[in-house]
Amino acid sequence: MFDYLIIGAGFAGSVLAERLASQLNKKVLIIDKRNHIAGNAFDHYNEEGILVHKYGPHIFHTNSRDVFDYLSNFTEWRPYEHRVLASVDGQLVPMPINLDTINKLYGLNLTAFEVEGFFQSVAEQVPEVRTSEDVVVSRVGRELYEKFFRNYTRKQWGMDPSELDKSVTSRVPVRSNRDDRYFTDTFQAMPKHGYTAMFEKLLSHPNIKIMLNTDYHEIVDVIPFRKMIFTGPVDEYFDFCYGKLPYRSLEFRHQTLEQEVHLPTAVVNFPNEHAYTRVTEFKYLTGQQHPKTSIVYEYPQAEGDPYYPVPKAENAALYRKYKKLADETPGVYFVGRLATYKYYNMDQVVAQALTLFKRFEDESRQKAELERVALNVNKKVRVLNGTKESTSKNGKH
Repeated sequence: MFDYLIIGAGFAGSVLAERLASQLNKKVLIIDKRNHIAGNAFDHYNEEGILVHKYGPHIFHTNSRDVFDYLSNFTEWRPYEHRVLASVDGQLVPMPINLDTINKLYGLNLTAFEVEGFFQSVAEQVPEVRTSEDVVVSRVGRELYEKFFRNYTRKQWGMDPSELDKSVTSRVPVRSNRDDRYFTDTFQAMPKHGYTAMFEKLLSHPNIKIMLNTDYHEIVDVIPFRKMIFTGPVDEYFDFCYGKLPYRSLEFRHQTLEQEVHLPTAVVNFPNEHAYTRVTEFKYLTGQQHPKTSIVYEYPQAEGDPYYPVPKAENAALYRKYKKLADETPGVYFVGRLATYKYYNMDQVVAQALTLFKRFEDESRQKAELERVALNVNKKVRVLNGTKESTSKNGKH
């Protein structure tokens, strides 16, 4: 009998498996339908011996010391600050848009103060910011929106930014300084030996058993367990009873090149030309020394593995129906991107898993306290009963 059956060996499932096994001494079975652990963060050495991310670049960054310190138990880190260039008007310019982007694009020599004035002069008045288009044009105007955002978003999401919730483009900042880092989080680093190596340590506790190439439908009625943690698509768990939640997927085309370096930086975005959205060169991320290099092209598509929940009001309403079912399902806990239909960064998934574990820990502590109190009460009752019995016998004698 397992204490927990965990569906999915990505960040959410693996963190919870580790915590339950190591801190509460629970017996855990974690399964995954893929042939590997680590979920979408899975990396491996290709045929040429180059470490690549199978499902596209995964860049770790967080402002949470708790999350960073927790993962530091399972990996050393390689300091890494991510930088991205965008191919616009025949030039490669920094992305997110910053002071250098504007100066290079328009042949200007603005200062940080002047570029803020430039943004204000081109920004459009939007009475209420509701869509992804509203976010961008209200900040940097129509022309930069067309150059950097509109076509990229159309490729990525299969719809115009005017149809998407404001959250999509709100994730991408606009800067008036020369900071060309894609992220500004306090902690920015990559697992020194890769994500898969980190997950192997996460799942190395003897209380954890792993089954790969396994669909949970195949074993859920066969292997006994007390509670379930589900990190897969929430609509799938409920047999799509309200219909399918929409996702965007990606096709990854990997290529190894006979040269040491191919791109001028880790990632180059292609908002306007080509069917793919971006190209990544992995050696920037890993720091690996190798005479060859490996890159990946990302082609957004409608079908395939679910990666990105589509942020539209009607989809949020559909998810709320599934969430109500999830909340009413005893003994099953839904956690992670797919189970909560939200695009979380890796650190946010880890934080969500640690928060759920804290709940388990508190419940376990409360149960232990109740059992201790009950034990003390039983002891007192036995003592009292023994005293009464002794008194009764002495009286009869």
